[in-house]
Amino acid sequence: MPFSMHRRLALGVTAVGVATALLTGCSSSASTSSKGASAQDTSSGPVKLTYWAWAPGLDQVAAIWNKSHPNIQVTVEKQASGDDLLTKVITAAKAGGAPDLVQAEYQALPTLVSNNVLADISGQDGSASAKFAAGIWKQVTLGSNAVYAIPQDSGPLMFYYRKDLFAKYGLTVPTTWDQFAADARTLRQKDPTKYLTTFSSNDAGLFAGLAQQAGASWWTSSGDTWKVGINDAATQKVAGFWGGLVKDGSVDNQPMYTPAWSKALNDGTQIAWVSAVWAPGVLSSSAPAAKGKWAMAPLPQWTAGADVTGSWGGSSTAVTNNSKHRDAAAQFALWLNTDPTAVAALVKDSYVYPAATDAQSGSALATAPDYFSNQPDFYTTAAKIAATTAPAAWGPNVNVAYSAFKDNFGKAAQNKSDFLAALTAMSQATSADMQKQGFKVAG
Repeated sequence: MPFSMHRRLALGVTAVGVATALLTGCSSSASTSSKGASAQDTSSGPVKLTYWAWAPGLDQVAAIWNKSHPNIQVTVEKQASGDDLLTKVITAAKAGGAPDLVQAEYQALPTLVSNNVLADISGQDGSASAKFAAGIWKQVTLGSNAVYAIPQDSGPLMFYYRKDLFAKYGLTVPTTWDQFAADARTLRQKDPTKYLTTFSSNDAGLFAGLAQQAGASWWTSSGDTWKVGINDAATQKVAGFWGGLVKDGSVDNQPMYTPAWSKALNDGTQIAWVSAVWAPGVLSSSAPAAKGKWAMAPLPQWTAGADVTGSWGGSSTAVTNNSKHRDAAAQFALWLNTDPTAVAALVKDSYVYPAATDAQSGSALATAPDYFSNQPDFYTTAAKIAATTAPAAWGPNVNVAYSAFKDNFGKAAQNKSDFLAALTAMSQATSADMQKQGFKVAG
């Protein structure tokens, strides 16, 4: 599922000390020997772990573990997603009452680490990195030697289009963004009542994924100094591209997830959508009349012949510093996201697209989504695309950046004004917030 829009959090970070902990990939209690607080002592009964998560059906998956691991029992406590869970976990951790495990979106990991919530489980993750695409694994390490979570699901970006209407209007599936723009303009010329797609300002996750594909690094660090790169050349290229299409009317400027947007998808007013692997679920509810008419292809590229995508959505399983049984918790997190039986259950009961590369071509995904029954190789193609996911560079205040995107790009999209000015404002707001929170920011 897509990321929820992030509201501002009362992070309460402690200036440079916490910034340094995040940058160097360590925290005051992040590494514990198996002989210490994390040891599995079952002399007084089984180890009992609590897991805060929002994905449906995780309790059913945990039940499989509990049956085969009588000495380590996991209880899933259902939580709200997005900021609600993030705020709750940070508050609980400061009071010493965080759960053993937490489901954490990738872009939330730096915030959790900077607040000393997550444990470094690099000593317990085994060879887990080999089971995931490099771009996905980097998101749980934050570019360091520490490991703060095990990837659970991912959301590689793809191009969805109405196959019948592309044929009707003589359009070819775009393999480059230049061709995408040409398709958008050709469609408007042939039928002014239709749009190729829309630029939406109500979910920054898509824009972040597109910038990721273009090579953007929104947050980077050196020593104890951060650099905010939201206004970098790669993101300027993406913003300028979409701003130009909105300004000349080649694409619509209405937000996603509204009744009007669903109607446009359903009746063919909008004939394409740049989205992620989870899009079939959205289309099945938003555009039921078009079932069997949509198809999926790789994302258009900035350079002809290139093969790279971004991501929109995804989460991980992290172990907290408050846990008294970190070894056991890490063992469960690894099992949950790499064991074939567990991952098959995640696909079936929690409706996730697994981050583990083996699972993406496994039997659990052998059949295409019902909405795409006309494309039997849907998941085979998706797995190839997922393997090309570029790394994302998240920072400690993604929520502020996303809020600034919504405010500034929302106005620019509706007014058809300068997207580059909106990008500059977004970058400045993010940088100013980091300085306010006590982080050292270059420039």
